[in-house]
Amino acid sequence: MSSLKMMSLLLAAAISLPLSTVQAVEAPADQVANVPLPDLLAPILAGEQRSDANKARDAWRHPVETLDFFGVEPGMTVVEIWPGGGWYTEVLGPLLNANGRYIAAGADPNGASAGTLAGIQRFKDKLAADPSRYSNTQVVAFGPKALDFVPAGSVDRVLTFRNVHNWMGAGWSEDAFKAMFKALKPGGVLGVVEHRANKDQPQDPKAASGYVREDHVIKLATDAGFKLVAMSEINSNPRDTKDHPKGVWTLPPTLSLKDQDRDKYLAIGESDRMTLRFVKPAT
Repeated sequence: MSSLKMMSLLLAAAISLPLSTVQAVEAPADQVANVPLPDLLAPILAGEQRSDANKARDAWRHPVETLDFFGVEPGMTVVEIWPGGGWYTEVLGPLLNANGRYIAAGADPNGASAGTLAGIQRFKDKLAADPSRYSNTQVVAFGPKALDFVPAGSVDRVLTFRNVHNWMGAGWSEDAFKAMFKALKPGGVLGVVEHRANKDQPQDPKAASGYVREDHVIKLATDAGFKLVAMSEINSNPRDTKDHPKGVWTLPPTLSLKDQDRDKYLAIGESDRMTLRFVKPAT
């Protein structure tokens, strides 16, 4: 039996088994290593855990290419910072459930608003409702008062998607990058996707539009100790002029202007995004 067919059977088994037995379903490391990431992700991306709306966003978020660029592999411990509603959780959780570990570092509930607390509970409910895919998912808090969110030097990858502007707006982006640096093993990778501001415009310290200059993100990371090792245009969108009335939220999927110029913004598509890979030096 080919390694790809074996892996497909193992994935199918992991999805159908009850919680009490799902932990036992693991592909041998040598078989997993021989299966390309796109082949591993194909049944996950097509899975019923993902809504049609989330699947439609693959064209803008490029999960296969992005995770491959960040070097995500089964067997790794991967942290996603602030997973929100769980768009990438639906991909990373199943990928790592039987071989590796996915850690969702969500908002800190201590002192959080009622809306944030409700979002945290919805996320936990989502995981609890699908133990065959998320039984090995760990939920931790990440915030300005919760920066030691995992043991130091314990994870292989830290990924964050469109969150840097939030930390800038709250005034603790430097601390966020230092915390992510501390969490990674030496040689571990930080992957950042963020709405990209025009480089000829001054950087708003609060990033109120949602857009951040690429050089600013690079400085935040390198000041924390990271080394930039690669940049990708996987998630770029040259149609995005970045001068919208309500910032990045004018564009889909938010469409904050609702029906006003709706067709115009749908034609632009989702935001132009930088995709950066940093490494924590081994020494």
